Amino acid sequence: MTRTARELLDSTTGKLAPDPHANRLLPLVARGAAHRDTLAALALEQRQVIAADRRAFLHLAERSAVEGPTAELECAAFFGMLAEGEALAQDRLGAYAAACGVDAAREAAYEPLADCQAYPAYVAWLALNGSPAEVVLALSANFAAWGGYCARIAEALRGHYGFDDESCGFFDFFAEPSPELDQKALAAVQAGLDAGGLDESEVHHYGRRLQTYEAKFWHALWELDQRVH
Repeated sequence: MTRTARELLDSTTGKLAPDPHANRLLPLVARGAAHRDTLAALALEQRQVIAADRRAFLHLAERSAVEGPTAELECAAFFGMLAEGEALAQDRLGAYAAACGVDAAREAAYEPLADCQAYPAYVAWLALNGSPAEVVLALSANFAAWGGYCARIAEALRGHYGFDDESCGFFDFFAEPSPELDQKALAAVQAGLDAGGLDESEVHHYGRRLQTYEAKFWHALWELDQRVH
């Protein structure tokens, strides 16, 4: 039976849902037990991730537009919106970083953690090598978990750390559902299906790698928090 883009997106998101215990840092933040230096490291790592992901999404948009059939043009619209979102998120990240005590000197001296930067490195690989419609599907599945993490962090920052709305804006941005982005993802996936189908095994390969590197990101920060304490 032929599946619709919505059915495929929902089933892929379900299959690629992370282990609820994979993110060991999140419970610490949720109960206010994570060290503020760890929160600062999260800001500094995200500074690197956001900038790298934005460039990767721009490249995917350019690749899709050049490659040209309808399926790829729908992908270009999706990746273009992602790149715009990363720029907005970068703007909001500053208030969070400042609330964590990050200044220009601290940012300049910070050495990013390799395991935190594995995720954007793989997104860059996908930007160069991945089939755009399949990358849309894998990224969309991963974003579902990321949005949930951000919602819990924003709640904890307000409740346990005294952060104001501006300081939580970065996490609020990703926690808020985006019907427009969802529609662009659906259009890209449906166009891919109409053009001859998608390789679901490849989508799951992409998605599992993204999930693994996402888990590495949070685990590296959890380990940092253990050292701080």
